[in-house]
Amino acid sequence: MNILFITDNFYPEGNPIASRVYERACYWVKAGHHVTVITSAPNFPEGKLYPGYKNKWFQRECIHGIDVLRVKTLIVANKGFFLRVLDFLSFMLPAFIVGLFQKKFDVIMASSPQFFGAITACLLAKCKRLPFMLELGDIWPASIVGVGVMRESLTIRLLEKLELTLYQHTDHIITISPAFKDNLAARGVPLSKMTTILNGVDLARYAPQTRNIELLKQYAIPKDAFIIGYVGTHGLAHALTNVLQAASLLIEHQAIHIVFVGTGAEREQLLHQAQGLKNVHFIPPQSKENIQAFWALSDVALVHLKNSPVFAEVIPSKIFEAMAMGLPILLSSPEGTASRLILDAQVGLWVPAENPEALVAAILMLWKNPNQRLRWKNTSLMVAPSHSRENQAVVTLLALTQLISDYRQQNRKTH
Repeated sequence: MNILFITDNFYPEGNPIASRVYERACYWVKAGHHVTVITSAPNFPEGKLYPGYKNKWFQRECIHGIDVLRVKTLIVANKGFFLRVLDFLSFMLPAFIVGLFQKKFDVIMASSPQFFGAITACLLAKCKRLPFMLELGDIWPASIVGVGVMRESLTIRLLEKLELTLYQHTDHIITISPAFKDNLAARGVPLSKMTTILNGVDLARYAPQTRNIELLKQYAIPKDAFIIGYVGTHGLAHALTNVLQAASLLIEHQAIHIVFVGTGAEREQLLHQAQGLKNVHFIPPQSKENIQAFWALSDVALVHLKNSPVFAEVIPSKIFEAMAMGLPILLSSPEGTASRLILDAQVGLWVPAENPEALVAAILMLWKNPNQRLRWKNTSLMVAPSHSRENQAVVTLLALTQLISDYRQQNRKTH
């Protein structure tokens, strides 16, 4: 099978969409399929080109058997709304032109959260008379309203009309959360054109490790500290100010430390707010190859989301990474899909979103109960294989195969 994937984020970037597309494509290549990815020069999230790359109109490389075609785009940091939208828009035309001149494919695929790249993929599929599959990684633009970047407005309503038009012209939709499928069905998208395939984790990359004492020294963290670790984007969707409020309430418990690893739109503000909190540490973003060592510093993995109904539907990918690392999980989020996953799988604790007192109580409980942490750790390791990236790749490939078969059969009937 020849698969064309359109995504403006890809390896070596390490955000969820880049990881999901890259890791799954590696398994497709191993299975003997050909994968071409049209993407931009890596620069996420800081809007700075990664070493060795240029923002050229066209450049080609092979990454672990994946044919990667990079096009020129506007490069901006992952901050603000309008500049980011201009970034997304700047990807569309170059990606479309490059896609037109590539060899024949069997199927075209794209992944959200934002849907501008998916529109490019959909238009290419129409031009090349190929089936198009959209993987829905987020409900966009509803998530923009959810984080408070924009309010309900004419612009949002127009974007939602564009969103629904995209769904209408998509041959099949993969949702990575069952709540996303329910959301689309309630808005008129036929259930027959949707399949839910949960996100996953690459077990070849994520596994339990011994805590690296040298890393603790490097970042001035006591070697015997009880560490609550947050690994990932420091963005508007994560309400991490709430975590700092919890840290201030925990200041008398000198053994407990909170460690943030990563970057994002809110990082500078968080650094400013954390001044004087000796139990809080910030570590810069790390490469995909090194991030496991930073996960391993933690005694507990913290997953934190803003208190908005939009985030009751999501399942953050870091949940699966924490499971594979053998960590008990502390989830602070609106009650919904992710909280049910944590509680049903018995891999950790859930507390309501943006409630620092509840977060403090949960951290103290985890600190005082090593036997319970061990039980959740063991359960995480048992559950993780059922959410492996390899399994996700196989199931997605089956869905692609079925889509191609259905599309060709339908075309034979109409000609």
